[in-house]
Amino acid sequence: VQLQACGGGLAQAGGSLRLSCAASGNMDNLDAMSWYRQAPGEQRELVASITPGGRTYYVDSVKGRFTISGDNAKNTVSLQMNSLKPDDTAVYYCHLHKLTGSTYWGQGTQVTVSS
Repeated sequence: VQLQACGGGLAQAGGSLRLSCAASGNMDNLDAMSWYRQAPGEQRELVASITPGGRTYYVDSVKGRFTISGDNAKNTVSLQMNSLKPDDTAVYYCHLHKLTGSTYWGQGTQVTVSS
């Protein structure tokens, strides 16, 4: 499985950005696709995830501001980020987890929010 992420960039506080990730390869036994982020000096954290059935999870700090969505037919996942805060500044990573336990990471994409 390969994950190709795009989007991100620079936004002002209160602004919006959208991240997208396309998966290719064997998608059997898909458990969930997710977005993680890692700020400088911090541990990587799970931001949001979505299952093929549409069940979602959000970390508390982004609830009500970020929306994760997936397209099973296209094997894509997107993260719409609204009301951005400087604390959202991080490198964001697309992630795929299979029921077999296999995990895959996309390349990181930088999100920078200025105050």
